[in-house]
Amino acid sequence: MLVRAPAKLNLCLYLGARREDGLHELCSLFEPLALADLIEVTPADRDEVVCPGVEGENLAARALAALRERGWEHEPLRVEIEKRVPVAAGLGGGSGDAAAVLRLAAGEVADLQRLAAELGADVPSQLRPSLALVRGAGERIEPLPEPAEHAAVLLPGGGGLSTAAVFAEADRLGLGRGPEELEELAARLREAAGAGASPLAYPELLVNDLEPAALSLRPEIGEALRALRTAGAQVAILSGSGPTAVGLFPDLAAAQAAAESLAADEVIACAAGSARLTR
Repeated sequence: MLVRAPAKLNLCLYLGARREDGLHELCSLFEPLALADLIEVTPADRDEVVCPGVEGENLAARALAALRERGWEHEPLRVEIEKRVPVAAGLGGGSGDAAAVLRLAAGEVADLQRLAAELGADVPSQLRPSLALVRGAGERIEPLPEPAEHAAVLLPGGGGLSTAAVFAEADRLGLGRGPEELEELAARLREAAGAGASPLAYPELLVNDLEPAALSLRPEIGEALRALRTAGAQVAILSGSGPTAVGLFPDLAAAQAAAESLAADEVIACAAGSARLTR
């Protein structure tokens, strides 16, 4: 069996207060990208998760172990992950891999949503990758209509930026919004995206509150954002906690043309939205 685990793009990320559990309240729009890890699942003598190029235990291995702890009796599996989503780049690659493993047990293990939340804040939304309004620390997910065609150019910047470090820097800088403002923003996002419009139709809402913190830790992100705007991106934003800079374009052809014009060590052009995951 071959399973795809798409990258996750934060079209916006509004930061709220830090909670007692150490996580932050968020308001965000998540959408999947055509860029995806490929996961090959085959029968084996014992469970094994292999991810060439990524050292140590990963979230997919924890997901498989958690399924076994909950009594999943499927035959042992070898799960081999071909990483195409840059690692530690703010694109949810590890969360997507874990969610793909959990999907193997759909209908056989109860309450996969809760199990996903135990594994990580971004995992629940990736059980069914689609455009969604995401609240809380990632556990409150409201699916939205498929957006009109658009595409993205990604500048991963080498990855390797710690999510925890970016949130800690955001706290140090005093970033964040109150609960009333988050509620207002959620309503505006729901209205803007609820009719299936392209995100390019509401650029004023495509804001990432973590950008100042990420820039503080990795100033070159600013150069990547400027390069995307110069290449014609109608919107240039940080994805998640970074360091990936993302430019949005009306279609894949425009994104590919922009990517070719950029002098970057790593640049990725891809379609966005769940309708384009298999294209």
